[in-house]
Amino acid sequence: MATRDEILTTLKEVKTPAGLDIVSAGLVKALTVDDGTVRFVLEVPSAQAKALEPTLAEAQAAVEALDGIKTVSAVMTAHSAAAAPPDLKGGRKSEPKGPQKIPGVEKIIAIASGKGGVGKSTLSVNLAVALAVEGKRVGLLDADVFGPSQPRMLGVSGRPASPDGKTILPLRNHGVTMMSIGLMTNDDEAVVWRGPMLIGALQQMLNQVQWGALDVLIVDLPPGTGDVQMSLAQKTHVDGAIIVSTPQDVALIDARKAIDMFNKLGTPILGMVENMSYQICEECGHRGHPFGHGGVAAEAEKIGVPLMAELPLHIDIRIACDSGAPIVVSKPDTPQAQVFRTLARRLIEDGIV
Repeated sequence: MATRDEILTTLKEVKTPAGLDIVSAGLVKALTVDDGTVRFVLEVPSAQAKALEPTLAEAQAAVEALDGIKTVSAVMTAHSAAAAPPDLKGGRKSEPKGPQKIPGVEKIIAIASGKGGVGKSTLSVNLAVALAVEGKRVGLLDADVFGPSQPRMLGVSGRPASPDGKTILPLRNHGVTMMSIGLMTNDDEAVVWRGPMLIGALQQMLNQVQWGALDVLIVDLPPGTGDVQMSLAQKTHVDGAIIVSTPQDVALIDARKAIDMFNKLGTPILGMVENMSYQICEECGHRGHPFGHGGVAAEAEKIGVPLMAELPLHIDIRIACDSGAPIVVSKPDTPQAQVFRTLARRLIEDGIV
């Protein structure tokens, strides 16, 4: 079966009328491969949409010809230069002092850790969708500017529009309103920004996005204790943070630093979540702990906050996020999905959301 890299290589052979390959030109968006089903979007300027229709058909046919491909879903989206969002590389000159509420947003919850790769984004998107399933009005802000992953995980693509050059219109899928810097850059394009540019982009994504009326805005933070975390806590009223960690000591060391940071910034710690806590053998049903167990629970008890959930290590969770349909909606009746549903209900029952 053709891999994602092989599909991208094939798509590089497809040229626009101007002679550029569609991958290098940054036209291919939201490419997913799931058990022989391939989906991708060709995002083009509206003025070129008609001329590129044969290119879309050629791209779809090229992928369909690969070994092991069952179906190909290829669509074209168009945007005009006038509808492009405002430049996010600089903040506004005059800003109010102290943490501010976002109009229309009842609660803001940050998902954080001190270390990368522990599952913040996976928790953020599944929790957001789970809260939406429970009937809440949910927004999701991907604040991980250097490694934005929420567009793929939530299955959205396309460039957000700005009707007046100031207000940004977010995208929406699975009942969740979402904004991410990843919607404004190509998949393989690095964001090379210094602190002031990061802070400016974060403030604009918080305050210039038309979030509408939300019960809760989930903020998926980058790893570490840097400019983004400090700016969020100091300039926006954050109702609390959920700290994510895996059971290993090395992850807990960094999680403690994130906890200390929020304590210094005056942001309440709502609780901790242990990700990759256990693995169920599909053959014998044995519950194993490949990365250890209990470390996060002990740390939560030590600092006096609840252990809010123990999330399993399961391939279906990863596949669902990669395909743009989180497991809460793609396989809602599985034990893996129910863990996130239970966490969402707990937040509601405790009055946090």
